Amino acid sequence: MLGDLVLDVVAERDGALVSGSDAPGRLRFRVGGSAANTARAFASIGGDAVFIGSVGDDGAGRELAAELRRAGVTTRIVAHQRLRTARLLVSLAPDGERTFLTERGAADLLAEGDLDVAWFRRAAGLHLPLYSLLAEPLVSAARRARDLVQVASPGSAVVSVDLASAAPLATIGLQAAGQVIGSVAPHLLFANGAEAVVFGARAWPARLLELAPIVVVKQGAAGCEVLARAQGDAPPRRFTVATRPLTVSDATGAGDAFDAGFLHSVLSAGVEPAELTAAHLRSAAVAGNRAATRWLRSRRLELDW
Repeated sequence: MLGDLVLDVVAERDGALVSGSDAPGRLRFRVGGSAANTARAFASIGGDAVFIGSVGDDGAGRELAAELRRAGVTTRIVAHQRLRTARLLVSLAPDGERTFLTERGAADLLAEGDLDVAWFRRAAGLHLPLYSLLAEPLVSAARRARDLVQVASPGSAVVSVDLASAAPLATIGLQAAGQVIGSVAPHLLFANGAEAVVFGARAWPARLLELAPIVVVKQGAAGCEVLARAQGDAPPRRFTVATRPLTVSDATGAGDAFDAGFLHSVLSAGVEPAELTAAHLRSAAVAGNRAATRWLRSRRLELDW
């Protein structure tokens, strides 16, 4: 997993915010970042997870990296003095609705020259949140990592991209988004319903399948929908896999955990991406739903600052 390791500051309020005054609530400090969350979830289900990313040369970066290692993740982290470790404010409303305020900080500073070929010699895949494809020098590092993974496992390496957030997609525009995603030629594309709709409420299945041969649309408590290109002029394969709904106050990271479960199942199948069958994909969707459920039911680690 290549991308962001972030200090999450989770603010859960009991009522409405009052401008210029106080509102009761709770503040929590947690390990965050889409790529880091996926790595932690992947390791928790027995996968060999490696996180590659950049942090600031500060206490937050060192503590976050240590927590990843305690979770069983191998870390390849570059510390920069120029900017501090990325931070994210997660504002939770009483109904569970989330709003994010992001300071990317050093997360985008990983450069192509920071990568060591030895890191990729045993790599079976590469997972990239869309955040890893939005700013230089991180974009060039992601493309270089993609090349190194393909060299390490020619034909069998699985490259995946998660669209991560609807707002950046809408900001950069669909054409630019398609170009940056196409530059790493993913085999798998993950999205949620809001991200998929950015590509057009009615046309999104076809548009997303132009970006990757397999698309997984996460639908929260409703499970997920899987689409895969078919041969010739045949319509794409399309099916849904349900899950058991859960009542939770904070779903942050559950989508990243789903990616981890899905990828762990796909990689465990031991076949090349082009040979994944509907049965493989159904099993992977079930594994993704289970990983997300496990994440939501688990006790959230709070950093002790």
